[in-house]
Amino acid sequence: MTDLAQRDVSPADRDLIRPSRGRALKPILLGALGLLGLLVLWFIGTDLLPGPGSFIRRFSPFLTVASLGDLVTGSDLLTHVAVSLKRVLVGLAFAVVIGVPLGLAVGSSRPLDTATSPAFQLLRMISPLSWMPIAVMLFGLGDGAIYFLLSFAATWPILLNTAAGVRALDQRWLLLGRSLAATRTETLLRIVIPGVMGHVLTGIRLAIGISWIVLVPCEMLGVSAGLGYLILDTRDRLAYSELMAVVLVIGVIGFALDGAARALHAIWRR
Repeated sequence: MTDLAQRDVSPADRDLIRPSRGRALKPILLGALGLLGLLVLWFIGTDLLPGPGSFIRRFSPFLTVASLGDLVTGSDLLTHVAVSLKRVLVGLAFAVVIGVPLGLAVGSSRPLDTATSPAFQLLRMISPLSWMPIAVMLFGLGDGAIYFLLSFAATWPILLNTAAGVRALDQRWLLLGRSLAATRTETLLRIVIPGVMGHVLTGIRLAIGISWIVLVPCEMLGVSAGLGYLILDTRDRLAYSELMAVVLVIGVIGFALDGAARALHAIWRR
């Protein structure tokens, strides 16, 4: 069957297929080359440049990989990863529930946008970590304060992107809905929300990145599980190669989350 299919393809068509495969592989190869370059710089900075017995050698990629193997085969790492992912997803869910309705309201009303824009911009520019003491006083140590901080950090990109999506809607769609006597609910569900979904997904992708960055310091608020807690634990035990392994895990998971968000956005655009 394969041989017949190959014989049916003309030489000209084969020339068209090969470049397309090459174009698909090129970004992967370039990305792998960039990661390899980062690994080489890491090796140079920790193993080649420092002198013998230097403290920085404890962060060597070889020691980190060995500690990473011990972490992966152990039972605690998966527990810490699961706890951190749960906190990010809960914070993201709160941000979506708050940010999308506000974005729809702000984007559809120019007076409301004018009235709220200065306040939103002021709050957006305050680092979520600045609210740590207030979050602890309000919610105490534990998950409550973390959920508040993550939700605060993730709300703004979702809100602003949703509002931008509403303003970018083709007005002819709204006119068509009015001409068909669509109710406000029908217009919202069948025109506005599908029309802004691409912007909402972009905001969610940005929110995931911000939440993942804010998560680690948030998990230093007296909790007993999570990747941020694990970093403090490895520091207190002076397990520096294990600390670097946890940092590497954080980077890999964050990269995977961003890739999943991009894939979801690409699927929606199809």
